Amino acid sequence: MTQEPTTVPEQPAARVLIIVDVQNDFCEGGSLGVDGGAEVAAAIATVLRERADSYAAVVATQDWHIDPGSHFSAAPDFIDSWPVHCVAATDGAALHPELSAASGFIGHYFRKGRFAAAYSGFEGHLASESDDVDDESGALLGDWLRGRGIDEVDIVGIATDYCVRATALDAKTQGFATTVISPLTAAVHPENTPAVLQELRDAEVTVISLG
Repeated sequence: MTQEPTTVPEQPAARVLIIVDVQNDFCEGGSLGVDGGAEVAAAIATVLRERADSYAAVVATQDWHIDPGSHFSAAPDFIDSWPVHCVAATDGAALHPELSAASGFIGHYFRKGRFAAAYSGFEGHLASESDDVDDESGALLGDWLRGRGIDEVDIVGIATDYCVRATALDAKTQGFATTVISPLTAAVHPENTPAVLQELRDAEVTVISLG
């Protein structure tokens, strides 16, 4: 994957950047590595260093699996079932090192999927300071955003055709003006990306694409 230069537009103060699942297991070398994942991690880190202060907040979602049932499979179909990945409190669930190096710009983490598949970041609960792996007492992402008067979100991360897609559709359904910055995403099945981006446009999600 060749990453083209990405221009992120100026954002109003009521906008939040949501970084979806840029975790070791979803990047090259991980148990469910996506081609281009590491490059996306580096590109997002660059945006944070250059533009984090143009957002009211920056948050990150993480798959945080304990026992997600049939989501894990010894014979995955890579559509509805997957290899074991992002097990809570393991290195595979940690941010990719390129993004971790800029993690000082990330204010809050929302963790999802402890006992279910949970593709959407809006299924994620605010992580507690104690970092208990089974703690789901924190606010859901949508409630947290509304509680801070946020009405617009930009979404980046992994994977375009799964967790980014689901997060964007839920953001729109929950009433947020939603933008997906597609050069800052990477897909499990890249051949499906055009159809996924069109689905998002049809749902009135703004898509910033290459070219």
